[in-house]
Amino acid sequence: MSTTLEPESTYDSTATASQRIRNSFAACRLKFTWLGTTKSLNSEQKSQAAASFGANGESISAGKRLIDTKQEAYKALASIKSQATRFWKDNSLAYPESGLRLIRQNRIDEFNSAFEGFQAELEAAVRRLDDHYHELKEAARVRLGSLFDPSDYPSSLIGEFHVTWDFPSVEAPDYLRRLNPELYAEQSRRVTERFDRAVEIAEQTFVEQLDQLVNHLADRLAGTEDGKPKVFRDSAVQNFREFFGRFRELNVGSSEQLDDLVQRCELLVNGVQPQQLRDNQTLRRSLATNLSTVQSSLDQLLVDRPRRNILRPKRRQEG
Repeated sequence: MSTTLEPESTYDSTATASQRIRNSFAACRLKFTWLGTTKSLNSEQKSQAAASFGANGESISAGKRLIDTKQEAYKALASIKSQATRFWKDNSLAYPESGLRLIRQNRIDEFNSAFEGFQAELEAAVRRLDDHYHELKEAARVRLGSLFDPSDYPSSLIGEFHVTWDFPSVEAPDYLRRLNPELYAEQSRRVTERFDRAVEIAEQTFVEQLDQLVNHLADRLAGTEDGKPKVFRDSAVQNFREFFGRFRELNVGSSEQLDDLVQRCELLVNGVQPQQLRDNQTLRRSLATNLSTVQSSLDQLLVDRPRRNILRPKRRQEG
């Protein structure tokens, strides 16, 4: 698969970045229904617990764990939830409204199919967990002692875990245009502001991610430990390629400087294998030098954009 960035000419030069994101992206919402695994103690139970410390029951908070979340069948559910959430976030842009993110309109079918897959996996995992439900309750009975209450548990886990998704409109409702033009205009203005902010957040996120990747790899390549070159994981290079893919998919051309820096990084990293950097010190030094020039440009980009509130993230020193 080619890793060349799409040429800038593919952007509609007559539209702003905000208009481009508004015209080619759709809002996507992901929700989970999830059976609670803990429950607060009632007043009497809290009073009993507090008494052992000589405290007032109303002055403490306490809860009990209903299900052992370390059980393998339950961990499978949590894993599916994490995978679905990560897919949603990795393939979308943030939108300044809680619970919503923006995806490419031409990927709606792909998103729908992916979430149908997650839903099917979750339903199958719930059935497997339900097969162990009696064991889980018996283990809780032993673990909780007098705190165990059968009424805390549904008769079955089937139907207690769900994933749902939809693609809600974020535009001002058209009926307002007829009923109240002034209110429609106000709502439209707010929508425009949200898309403007979405562009700012997207650019901020890309700059911060690239800055972190460049700083981390440059540190690994140029730094030493006990007089020897620092070691680094393959992910120090592989993460760049994942970033390039996300950038090509989600970038709306809000910054020529950022486009140029990403392209420069891609040209530097493209075709380089982690083992080559371990074995070839000349290549290692050359890439470190070139990355330092990108790093300087990123520093300037961060400094030059105070209006975007782009702050340098804390650098992580990882192997």
